[in-house]
Amino acid sequence: MSTTIDRVRRATATLWLGAGVALAGLAAGALAQPKDQPGGRSFDYWQPDWMVRELWGPGHMPRGMMVRLLRHTTFMQYGAPKAFEGQQSTVPPGPETIAAGRKIYAQNCASCHGPDGLGDGEGGKALSPSPALLAYMIRRPIAVDEYLLWTISDGGAQFGSEMPAFKDKLARDDIWRVVAFMRAGFPAETAPKR
Repeated sequence: MSTTIDRVRRATATLWLGAGVALAGLAAGALAQPKDQPGGRSFDYWQPDWMVRELWGPGHMPRGMMVRLLRHTTFMQYGAPKAFEGQQSTVPPGPETIAAGRKIYAQNCASCHGPDGLGDGEGGKALSPSPALLAYMIRRPIAVDEYLLWTISDGGAQFGSEMPAFKDKLARDDIWRVVAFMRAGFPAETAPKR
């Protein structure tokens, strides 16, 4: 009989504890309600907007991020346009190709993308979205030949980016030389040996 009484006592204690927790929750909920701030704004100190807003989803992604991802998403879902499908570099690998790519990159790309491909060129500081971090991107799996040729050739106009198109400015082999330079890690020019 004492075990039955003990069970009833424990059940009653659990009920009271549960009721106390529920009341504490209600009280905390009342405290967590947004308070009116000067200027008509509300702020919830327990769960501010930045903690609850949906960071990814339709209509919620910042424009710069969306522009950056549009080409990637298009390529992943549909591939490159027909003119670039299956294209591969036509220039021989080696120091001469990389040196030529360095010069072409310095003349056409470094002003926005920076000398090391870190997106820190003077010309790119006022752009939104900022220039791509090529030193990082070139090492990602998406940086296959056809994707890079498409990106450099067509630029970013179709995706809302200010990246210029180079298909009418650079020969295709020159674009491949720039790609070789980027893949080599944006090496600085070495002084000639004496």
